[in-house]
Amino acid sequence: MSQLDLALAAEVSSRHISFLETGRSQPSVEMVLYLAETLDVPLRERNDLLRAAGFEAHYAEPTVDDVLDGSLGLALEAMLEHHEPFPLIVVDRLYRVVRTNRAAARLFELVGLKLGRNEVNLLKVMFAAEGAELIPNWEEVAVEALRRLQRELLHRPQDEEMQALLADLLATPGIPDSWRQPDPGTPSDPQLTLELRVGEATLSFLTTITAFNAPNNVTLDELRIESWFPLDAETTDVCDHLLGGRTQK
Repeated sequence: MSQLDLALAAEVSSRHISFLETGRSQPSVEMVLYLAETLDVPLRERNDLLRAAGFEAHYAEPTVDDVLDGSLGLALEAMLEHHEPFPLIVVDRLYRVVRTNRAAARLFELVGLKLGRNEVNLLKVMFAAEGAELIPNWEEVAVEALRRLQRELLHRPQDEEMQALLADLLATPGIPDSWRQPDPGTPSDPQLTLELRVGEATLSFLTTITAFNAPNNVTLDELRIESWFPLDAETTDVCDHLLGGRTQK
C-alpha cells in the first residue's frame, strides 16, 4: 500500500504516515496496533512491531500445551472425538502436528508414519519421496500446499522459520520452476481433494482447514484444524475400521 492508501484506510493524515515511516515521528502503542489492524498484520508480527517501536508485546505467546489447557482444550478434544472415525489433525503455523484424533493416528500408522506432537511436519512428509509415493494426486495436492505456504509467507515476510520451511520444500528434486515463484492471483481454496494409497486401496478425502476467529494470543491465532471427510464408500469403510484398537493421541 502507498502512504496515501494506508492513510485513507486508517483515517489518519498521509503526512503523519510519512513521518512515522521516515522516523521523524514516534508512534504511540495505539497507533502501532491501529496500523497493524488496518494492514491485517498477523499477531506474532504485531508483537514484533511493538517491540521495534520500543513497547512491550501486546499479545501473549504461550505454548500450545498452555493454550489447550482448560476449556479450549476440552472443546478441541470434543472436536477430535466427534470427528471419529474420520481423521482430524491440528497443526501450528509451520504445519507441525500438535494434536490428532485416533483415526488420524491409526491411518498414518497404516502408511508407515507415526504421528507425534511437534515431531511430524505434514508439508515435509508430503514433499518427501515416500510422501509422493503415497499420494496418487501428489502434484495437485503439493502445488496447492506450496502456494498456500507462499501466500502465508507474503503475509509474514520476517518469519525466518517459515522461510526455511519453504526453502526446504523448494529443494525437493523435480519441483517445476513454475512452482518457485508465489502466485498471489491464484485463489486460496478452503478445501482440497486428497488421495492416499493404503496397501492395495486408494482412499479419497475432502480436506478442509479451519482457523480460530478473532483470537487474542499468538499461538491460538496460528493453530489450524485440518478435517478429512471421505469421498466414497471404500474410504468410509476403511475409516469405520480404524478404531478397532486404541492409539495414544
